[in-house]
Amino acid sequence: MIKRYSTQETDALFSEVDKMSRWLEIELCVVEELATEGIVPKEAAAFCRANAPVIDDAFVARVEEREAITNHDVAAFVDVVQQAIGAPHGTWIHYGLTSTDVVDTGLCWALRDVCELIDVAITNLATEIAKVAETHRNTAMIGRTHGIQAEPTTFGAKMALFGLQVLRDRERMRRAAEGISVCKLSGAVGTYSNITPAVEDRVAARLRLLAVPATQVIARDRHSEYLYACASIGTSLETIAVEFRHLQRTEVNEVREGFAAGQKGSSAMPHKRNPISSETITGLSRVLRGNANVGLQDVPLWHERDISHSSAERIVLPDSSALVLYMLRRMTRIVANLEVDQQNMLRNLNALHGVVFSQSVLLSMVEQGMARDEAYRIVQSAAHTAMDTQTSLRDVLAAEAGVTLTATQLDNAFDLARVLQHAGRGIDALRASI
Repeated sequence: MIKRYSTQETDALFSEVDKMSRWLEIELCVVEELATEGIVPKEAAAFCRANAPVIDDAFVARVEEREAITNHDVAAFVDVVQQAIGAPHGTWIHYGLTSTDVVDTGLCWALRDVCELIDVAITNLATEIAKVAETHRNTAMIGRTHGIQAEPTTFGAKMALFGLQVLRDRERMRRAAEGISVCKLSGAVGTYSNITPAVEDRVAARLRLLAVPATQVIARDRHSEYLYACASIGTSLETIAVEFRHLQRTEVNEVREGFAAGQKGSSAMPHKRNPISSETITGLSRVLRGNANVGLQDVPLWHERDISHSSAERIVLPDSSALVLYMLRRMTRIVANLEVDQQNMLRNLNALHGVVFSQSVLLSMVEQGMARDEAYRIVQSAAHTAMDTQTSLRDVLAAEAGVTLTATQLDNAFDLARVLQHAGRGIDALRASI
């Protein structure tokens, strides 16, 4: 991942040093569990652990130098580890294993750790959204369908629904984490020809993973599910970002991204305050969805395995992990620093002279015995008149001979508090779900 959108944690987790550190731990655990089985001498297992090399940049460089000869990264790694430990005990490293036993288990271990970081980040975002939702529980604004003013809502209700969607993504990621937190040490075609299931189970438990049946590779539907969960999170974040972008448009101007001291919105136009963070999230979500498609294409492999998935995964798994964590944290900052213009919200709510209460009037007339279609036509005509003449819909209706509602009934139809009396339901559900 390019530095601009990376995170320190994912940079570390997917670094060569961390990757080979996981590989070494897997190799050592297998040797120790084989010693428990009586296959490897116990003194050899103890010697391997005590004399295992330190995995640092210098070790990685030695592996890369060896790989230039072997043209195989795991074989090069094993050669360097065995050389560092020394014969005869070092020769037990990688006993009974195939490369993918180590690579796939190490990768799932890394993804499990990423899932834990993502879980924290999602919860932090949902918590921040809940704060804003509660603060604006009663902040009235216009709701829009098809981009057109519809009926009143609250900014708190809008934010709460975003928060609930984010929490559904948390559940998706938790399911993906369960699916990806697995281990396989079953050999070249998954038949446990050299490593027993008991050894696999014990090593998996030591690594906080679950041993699963496999071919030479762990089935890629698990990785695909993880990439889908990342893409789903990104799409939810884009949903929020697109809404913020619309609400920040000059003609709407109901919310604005925070603007730091010294920040410039445009290199050419000093007046500009652009929703750059929301636009960035919109763009990055496209990358996550593209990576999810790669994950799906990586699922069908030839026979017991080929490596067509490997090259793609080296890109999309680290990149998606970094992006989703970066995007969650950036959206959390957007929400925490969001400027909400309640006056403009109220101004826009009243911009159409009360026609947004047309359904309330329609239902009130139906309650008084008028046929729905007749009532609809009367209210529709009155609404058009109100907008064309910039006159209050209530006044137009009061002067309309076909409207038999009393002044009290009209007041009730245009009562904002009545319309919004249940708008906090989503906010309550969000707070209960975090």
